[in-house]
Formats: sequence, C-alpha cells, structure tokens
Amino acid sequence: MRANMLRVSSVVGVVAGIVWGVSAGCPAMAPGNNMAQGEAVPHNHPAVPGLPGRPTHAQTARYGAAVADLDLRAVQRDLIDFFKVSQPIWPADWADLPGGANYGPFFVRLAWHCSGSYRTSDGRGGCSGGRQRFDPERSWEDNTNLDKARGLLWPIKEKYGAALSWGDLFILAGTTAIEHMGGPSLGFCAGRVDDVDATWSLPLGPSPEQEAIAPCPVNGECKAPLGSTTVGLIYLNPEGPMGVPDPAATAPTVRDAFARMAMNDSETVALIGGGHAFGKSHGACPAGAGPPPKVDPVNPWPGKCGTGKGLDTYTSGFEGAWTKDPTTWDNSYFKLLTTEKWEVWVGPGDKHQWRVAGTGKNSSRNGAAGKEGVMMLTSDISLLHDPERVFQGIVEDYAKDSAKFEAMFAHSWYKLTTRDMGPATRCTGDLKPPAQPWQYPLPPPPPPGRLPNFMEVAATIEAILSVANPVLPPDYYDGVPNYGPLFVRLAWQCASTFRATDYLGGCNGARIRFGPAGTWPLNVELDRALRLLEPIKEKFGEDLSWADLIVLAGNTALEVAGSRKLTFCGGRTDAANGEGSQYLKSRVTGNSSDEVVIFKDTMMVMGLTHRETVALMGGGHSLGMMHPARTGFTGSWTTTPTKLNNEYFTNLMDERWEEHKAAGSLIQYKAEGKDLYILKPDLSVRVDPELQAVAVEYASDSATFMADFASAWEKIMTADRFDGPTGNLCDGRNPSTVSENSVADA
Repeated sequence: MRANMLRVSSVVGVVAGIVWGVSAGCPAMAPGNNMAQGEAVPHNHPAVPGLPGRPTHAQTARYGAAVADLDLRAVQRDLIDFFKVSQPIWPADWADLPGGANYGPFFVRLAWHCSGSYRTSDGRGGCSGGRQRFDPERSWEDNTNLDKARGLLWPIKEKYGAALSWGDLFILAGTTAIEHMGGPSLGFCAGRVDDVDATWSLPLGPSPEQEAIAPCPVNGECKAPLGSTTVGLIYLNPEGPMGVPDPAATAPTVRDAFARMAMNDSETVALIGGGHAFGKSHGACPAGAGPPPKVDPVNPWPGKCGTGKGLDTYTSGFEGAWTKDPTTWDNSYFKLLTTEKWEVWVGPGDKHQWRVAGTGKNSSRNGAAGKEGVMMLTSDISLLHDPERVFQGIVEDYAKDSAKFEAMFAHSWYKLTTRDMGPATRCTGDLKPPAQPWQYPLPPPPPPGRLPNFMEVAATIEAILSVANPVLPPDYYDGVPNYGPLFVRLAWQCASTFRATDYLGGCNGARIRFGPAGTWPLNVELDRALRLLEPIKEKFGEDLSWADLIVLAGNTALEVAGSRKLTFCGGRTDAANGEGSQYLKSRVTGNSSDEVVIFKDTMMVMGLTHRETVALMGGGHSLGMMHPARTGFTGSWTTTPTKLNNEYFTNLMDERWEEHKAAGSLIQYKAEGKDLYILKPDLSVRVDPELQAVAVEYASDSATFMADFASAWEKIMTADRFDGPTGNLCDGRNPSTVSENSVADA
C-alpha cells in the first residue's frame, strides 16, 4: 500500500480557519466507465438533506427537461396579446383611452424589481428562484401592487406549467414588454429554477436573519453587504436621503446603490433612463396603499384612494409619468431632463417630486398621451447634480445620441436581469445572446481525445509529494518531507470560492493564479505551491489545464493521507485573468472575531448543508499544521496530522479548550494540558447545536465521517461544472474525462 509509505505533513488544509464547503450534484461514478465504483455509504448512514429553500433533485431535473423544450417565442406571443387587453380586476394605465391600454410598463417594473435585489457582496437577490412571491420581498414597500402583476400572469404560467418557471416568466415578461414598446433587447437567458420558499431572501430583510448578518442601525443609511440603502426598497429612497429632496446628496447614493450590484456609471444612467422611458408612478392621494401581504394576505394593498385602482392607484406615492409618450421607447427622458428647468413640490401622494418650473402643472393622472405634464423624482434630478460631474456628461451623451443610449441600455438590462444566473453555460433557450464579459466566459475544453491520461498525471503528482524542493521548504514529520496538505489546501482554496447564490467562483478557470484571489491573506504562499506543480504542467502541456491539475493534486494528496478512492472529472479550462474573483473573498478568517452566525451564513452561501460543512472541516483540519509566519496561528488539530481520520472530532468534543494568544492580536484555542490547537470556526462546530450534532456523530462513527467527507469533497470540486441551468458535466461522466485516481492503492 503506497499510502503507508509516506508521512504527510505541510501547510494546513484550511489556513486561518476558512470553512471547507461543498455544493453541486453528487459526483458518483457513472456505470460502464470501466472504473471500480467508490465505497458504498454505510448502511446506517443518515439521509443527507438538501439545501433549505431549494427544490428537490427530482423537481430540478423535471424543470431542466421541460424548459429545454419550451417554445419561448410562443410565450412571447402570448405575453404581447395579454399586454393589449386591460383586465377589470387591475386595469392597465391609459385603459380608458382608445388603443391606450398597455400592461407593458407594469411588467418592466416587475422584472426590474425582481432582479434589482441582487447584490455582489454575497450573490443573494435577483430573480432566479422567483422569490418575489414570498415574504419578505413580496411585502416590500417598493413591490407594492406587484402581487397584481403576478396574478395577471397566472394564465400564462398555468398554460406552460413546469417548463416556465416563475423567475423566467417575470424576466421574459419585462423583456418582451420592452421589445413590444419599441425598446432594445440583447436577448433572454432562460433557466431560472424556482425556489420553494423565501429562505434565500431572508438575509435581504427585514428579518431576524438580516439583522444578525447585516444589521442596519438607521434604515435609509444602510451599508454593504446590504444591497440597498433602505431595507424594503430596491436601491434607495427616490425622494432623497431620508426623504429629503436634495439632488446633490442623492447622486452619491445612486452611484453607491447601483455599484453594489456591479453597475458602473454609464450602466446606471442607462437603466434609470430606460426604465423611466416607460409607464408612470402612482400616488393618487395621501391615504396610501393599505396593508401589505404579510399583514393582509387575503386582500393586500387594497388602496385607500377611491376605488384603489385605475386613476385611484397608490403604489409609490409619487404621481405621474416621466415622458409624454410613456408606452413608446425613446430618449426623451434625457432630453426633458436636460432642457427643462425643474422645481420640487409636494405631489398628491404627499411626497416630494419635481415638475417643470413655472408651469404649476401637476402630472395628470393617465391623461391623453402628449397632453399630460411630466414629473421627475429626486433620484432623476440627482443625475444633473453629481458632485463628481460624471452623471451629467452621460445624461448629455444619451440625450444627443439615442443609438449610444439604446446599446448601453440593452446590455445593461440583460446584465441586470441575468447577473444572478452565473456563467452563460447555465443559460438555455434560443433567445440567449453570446456570453458577456461580466459572465466571465472560459475557453472551451479540448475534445476528450486530447485530455491527458489523468492516472499518469496523478502518479507524477504523488512522486513529488515527499521530495523537498527549495521553491517552498516542506514540513517534516518523523524526518519525512511532504507537500500533501499543501496541495489539499490549494485545491480547497481554488474551489471554495464557489457561491450557490449567483454561481460565481469555483476552481474551473483556476483564477487563484491571479489577483485578487492570489493575493488574499488566506492564500499566502499558494503561489509557491503552484510553482511546485509547474514541472508537471510543462510535462503534460496545454492539454492539462491548471484547473484540472490543481484539483487532481488535492485528490491525490487526500488519497495518500487515507481517503477512499476519489473520483476525478477532468476537462476544466483556464481563465486568462482573475476577473470575477473580486466579489468572492471569504468573510471567515479563523480569528476569534469570527461570529458563529457569519460562519454559518458563509457555509450557506457556498451551498453547504451543516453535515457537509462539518465533514469537510474535519477532513481539512485532520491534516498538517498552522504556521505562525504565514497566518499568525500555531499548532496542529490532531496528534496524527498525516492521517485522514476522525481524531479531529474526538479531540474537539473530549478536550477542554482555553483561549491562547497567537501572533499579534490573534486569538486561537488550546487544549488544556495538551499540544493541540483549534480556531474559532472549530469552536463554533463544538458549541453550535446544529453543527455539534454532526460532530458528535462523526466522533463515534469513523466510517460515516470518511464516507461523508469523500462525497462532500467530490461535490465541491465539481460544483462549477455547469451543463445548462440544472445539469453538471460530471454527472454523466465520459470515461475519457474520468479517472478514479486510486494512486494510494496502486
């Protein structure tokens, strides 16, 4: 057994306590690939739950099969027919005018408000999941009366059934409405899988989860990681900061709010002008809209102005349209903004808004097109008062050059509505455009016949594990050098950037080779780990990607340390730069300042169940040691740091732990009377009831732990291998891309 020939030690598998994690479908080896199957899960292995709020595997697969056959153009035709016919239950604006009824603007708003909750801080929000159907989002002030929009769409949803998710329907309705009213469109990415409840929206707030993860002491002055300045609004208060109509003070909040969803200034102005090219705001009287769905789910937002609908609608409290022809696309928003003089006044909804100065003219309520007064919000006027003098130039450009405006809006709208879908490889349907830069596309993989012999690559990796190299001196145990845990750590740090929220991150692309990821403190000296692997990369040439090499190095090291045989699925490709990693830096450092709630939320964002997290934590912290010169922390978690076993859990539960001062102000924990050390995330596993329940089981059942760890490791290593919206390239493995990598038993 070659596994017994080596004593493995090196840099810890998890530097500074960063959490090990997993997400994706089970990468069990496919039958018929001429490889032995992995070990069976023990007969007493408990059921492994899926992620909360997400559909079951069967539901997801059913949607994936159905959406692949969906005729999106037929759905669009049905939507256009629907837009033209006003319904008495919720009349369209201008329904009383000949040929005037048009639901289009209503559904542009629906799509915008479903998408606009996205934030780069943790990838939460956006319309994938269709969670606007649930509280808290459905009761947000900014989503007033959008329950009516969703209700109006029900006949179309019912017609197409499982093939048309709510998330897809919301975005397709808005995009089709823009096209129907003459606006530009880049295309449509289908493939949003509907969530089954609000779990993934709870941290958006208001909720106890939001208060714990990202509190906002003063609502209206909220900071990142929250996506908006005001909980309950999509971006910011359009009346002005804290309701004060100050355009110069508003402009920085506009920039900040849109930047939290990765929009630059040109995109921000295009989206505002394009969105406000259509429709109107509703604030018929000061009485308001009435109780939201969370208060009155039977009759939410009945409206307290007259009939509560049509001319009597109250939604935002502002009243009027931005342009004189609000059902037709053009750039008149910018022309009006720059050519008219504007004055603030209190509108019929008792909120500050802006009208053309000197006219005394209120925006008429659904008056004839071309005859009504126009209005602006403080957030619109702020584009003329940017202290940085940037918004003003963009507004002037778009007012003079409609083609430039149209191109920017088309690209920005697609980005707005698709950013939470991840790489373009998750899009399906014949309306999808080519991959966009913000989707961080990767080169196509080489054909299977050109992939290297991964068993040979693995053998070459194993051969260097116990050979000291001046590039990075190894750790020694019993006089034997080994780089195994270093390669485990490299693979983990490469793959663990994956987010199950917006599908960014993962090791496909090997962006850890570049900044910013390569410079993060948690990745200290991994550049030298890559240099250790360079001769292997050179030996196998272009057909071996860095991404495949990194993952295979981790697999090989784990098997040598005692893991069961690990399945490897090749075919990854390499990115040309580190773009996309800027949003993925971990919130967990290992220091005593790490809070349990943030630790658990970090796991959730990565797509981890509690069971998977604890298994991976135990596996990573079974190996190697901490290095004061690199992380500031010291010591090992176990007395057998070259072996993958369940000692981590027995130590964690059996020992008494006391604070231990590490380098500088860092705090870790030491076993009383023993040379064993843990970090704050380890302590969280011991004290948190949900995590502790798993740890206790693993402490008494080594076989279950070893099986769970191997399964979880395989999943995280393939989490980013997308094949359409619901598939994974590694689920139906091609034998030419799969290696069982059973080097330790060769």
